[in-house]
Amino acid sequence: MLDWPELESACLSCQKCALAETRHNVVFGDGARNAEVMFIGEGPGEQEDLTGKPFVGKAGKLLDDMLTLIDLDRSKIFIGNTVKCRPPQNRDPLNVEVEACIGYLRNQVALLRPKIIVCLGRIAAMRLIREDFKITKEHGQWFEKAGVQMMAIYHPAALLRDPRKRPETFEDLKVLQAKIREICTHTY
Repeated sequence: MLDWPELESACLSCQKCALAETRHNVVFGDGARNAEVMFIGEGPGEQEDLTGKPFVGKAGKLLDDMLTLIDLDRSKIFIGNTVKCRPPQNRDPLNVEVEACIGYLRNQVALLRPKIIVCLGRIAAMRLIREDFKITKEHGQWFEKAGVQMMAIYHPAALLRDPRKRPETFEDLKVLQAKIREICTHTY
């Protein structure tokens, strides 16, 4: 396992898949490196690719608002993605791209040792919780893997496309807030 500086250096110079040819920046992840709560999306979008920071576009602004609703902010959590480079036209990451990149995410999780992982959207949930995960039926439910509490919520971009899902997501966020208060010691 690499330490934080080694991991970030390896990630920033990665050439393991074709996404390296089209990226502007690697989006390594951002936040507290002792966070008890980790949010994981599928991959960077256009604004993220341009800035090298996760969730900075419209979906990122909505994520910030969602975090505020439950008394969180980026300084208390860590945000990463299943792939660190933007897939062209924001398409879903290909399996070969996720496989090339997943080791970086695993290393981040191993360094953080979070108590809670929140998957943002079905792509992350299908990779991290269960291959046949159904976001419309299983969002907001808790799963335990290797001692880590995991849940998935709708991706903020999905909520921008379909605001009717926002009330369900608000309920999921309250469930998350309750779990954080129950098991985390330094998030609040």
